Amino acid sequence: MYISRIQAKNWRNFRSIDVNLAETNYIIGPNASGKSNLLDIVRFMRDVVNPNGGGLQYAVKSRGDMKKLRCLAGRQGTGIELEFELSHKGEAQPKWRYLLCFSGETRGKRRATVLKEQVFEQDKLILNRPLTEDNADPERLTETYLELTNSNVQFREIAEFFQKSLYLHLVPQLLKHSELFVAKQQNEADPFGQGFLNQIASTTEKTRISRLKRTEKILKRVIPHFRELRFVKDSVSGTPHLEMRYLHWRPNAGWQREDQFSDGTLRLIALIWTLMSSDNVILLEEPELSLHRKIVEQLPRLLATARGSRKKSPQVFISTHSPELLSDNSIDGQFLILMPRENGESTDIEQPTESDSAAMRAGMSAADILLPKTSMGIGELVGE
Repeated sequence: MYISRIQAKNWRNFRSIDVNLAETNYIIGPNASGKSNLLDIVRFMRDVVNPNGGGLQYAVKSRGDMKKLRCLAGRQGTGIELEFELSHKGEAQPKWRYLLCFSGETRGKRRATVLKEQVFEQDKLILNRPLTEDNADPERLTETYLELTNSNVQFREIAEFFQKSLYLHLVPQLLKHSELFVAKQQNEADPFGQGFLNQIASTTEKTRISRLKRTEKILKRVIPHFRELRFVKDSVSGTPHLEMRYLHWRPNAGWQREDQFSDGTLRLIALIWTLMSSDNVILLEEPELSLHRKIVEQLPRLLATARGSRKKSPQVFISTHSPELLSDNSIDGQFLILMPRENGESTDIEQPTESDSAAMRAGMSAADILLPKTSMGIGELVGE
């Protein structure tokens, strides 16, 4: 199952968007155009349904409350609205449609409150809040039915879908020197690196060995003199580590631990591992960072190889403004082009025109055709 359509109103810097999606989606646009905010729509839903301390209140508060979430260009008095269609591959009609509209209390605790929550199974409406019980007890509207296991029995598949989504924006220094940083929460959803080694450690041994072997095979294509990748635990503290062996004149030499890896190598390992870790949705934010240009050019093919190693291929969202990553004219997927409006308060999302698509089918790359669109007007933004 994958997200076939997202609609959003008053979300961050998007006043109103409605986009159809594919299995692979490239999000491109200038800096500060909202690429991260678009990915955060899915991350928000993952936080809402996270059974380990998530929920609507956590999802809103962890983002700075409603004042940080609501679009500046949105009409006053209206809430934030998110709507998703979830479909099975090859089926024209979505299996599920989920809509959540919420706002903030104007007094008191100023909590987020549900204005509307709807669930459709194909064309059948099976939940339509607020219910009579909600109106009688407004406290109920501080929680979505989606996050409550006693209430989401009929549509728990939606909650489980978002729970399994993964986000990766690894910061190598957090992984190399985790003892210097205080993590608020280290869990399997940690996107920045402090919990990455714990993710690997928590995987069953059989699965871990298989994934590391597949990762090793991919790394050998792009890292000179690389020979072997392995997972070990410190014999005293039990701390998990990754080790890599490079070609060396001494048979047992050439081993390095993750604190000696280059930033690019760490990001590449995390990228490949993440692509093997979910059957649902994977969000990759600027995966080209710290990587050599020649490796970035190969990323679409490497991603396809990593995804192809799974029985069920995950849906992938990739935010980028890298010409190298988009230079391969064999890239297949959906392109979402973020275009900030002149006043800077809102961003529109465009998709390639028919002439754009025709040019790419004829052999031109997305870097040639689509990236120039994202640089239009930048001179005005910087005062030129």
